[in-house]
Amino acid sequence: MAIGIILGNTVHSAGSRLQEGTFVGVSIPIAVGLLVMMYPILCKVRYETLHLLLRERALWVQIAISFVLNWIIAPLFMVGLAWAFLPDREDLREGLIFVGIARCIAMVLIWTDLAKGDGDYCAVLVAFNSILQIVLFAPFAVFYIKIVSHSPNKLAVSYSKVAISVAVFLGIPLGAAIVTRLALRSLLGERRYQNNFIRYIGPWSLIGLIYTIIVLFASQGAHVVSQITSVLRVCAPLVIYFFVMFSATVFLCWKLGFGYRVSCTQSFTAASNNFELAIAVVVAVYGAGSGQALASTVGPLIEVPVLVALVYVLQWAKRRLGWKG
Repeated sequence: MAIGIILGNTVHSAGSRLQEGTFVGVSIPIAVGLLVMMYPILCKVRYETLHLLLRERALWVQIAISFVLNWIIAPLFMVGLAWAFLPDREDLREGLIFVGIARCIAMVLIWTDLAKGDGDYCAVLVAFNSILQIVLFAPFAVFYIKIVSHSPNKLAVSYSKVAISVAVFLGIPLGAAIVTRLALRSLLGERRYQNNFIRYIGPWSLIGLIYTIIVLFASQGAHVVSQITSVLRVCAPLVIYFFVMFSATVFLCWKLGFGYRVSCTQSFTAASNNFELAIAVVVAVYGAGSGQALASTVGPLIEVPVLVALVYVLQWAKRRLGWKG
């Protein structure tokens, strides 16, 4: 993040150049990073056994919990924080609300993998939230901004924009991963697939993550620095949001007796947000130079370091509590 912000403020026209070309509303360099980041993780998912998971009652319990956390509690909590911290800044408040209703379908795969969570459960929850995102994102945006917040802005969030974004940033790497896994496993077998393919392609997820962060903050670095006061005002509710949603979900799962790997997946799914979708929609609706766009850009600025730190906190808690499963 520091490298990206430094590049954005020292390299002439770095920000504008990185945003010249777009792909479904996201700059092409960032879009490439997101796709590279997700593909290796999705290649690890055991698609051939997912139908067995869907027969388990425990999975449907997890889906129900995920729905309540992601589509009822999380958006309401973000709206409350936005109003509590930014009652005088409608633009920043609206940007935060967009971040809150954009539920995570990409980065959660990275966090779950880093914390050694359940990749198969994560794949199911990602697919579930992707479908809901297509259906609920637009009406939630209208409800929380036009009705709850009484915004005078003319809001036009289309289902097609959300659906295309989800289809691209989940559909392309997911489709490629399914074809890759089924084809290579039939040729190589499971053991050679893991040792000769996943072993070498796996690190590209972290490479894609680091690349995406650098490009994201290089493209927005000048914007962030020039409005540092607004950035700091947005930081406080975001830090509280990520910490509370994550901690509360971990505690809930632990008290309910869920195993570590499933609890890890639920916690990162509840705490993470789909910042690429939030940024793409906000830029399309309000413009790249708007306060709404600034607030949505600050989202990953806070989310990335906080959730990376929480990966280590959760692993410490696992050892400390002797959390199995």
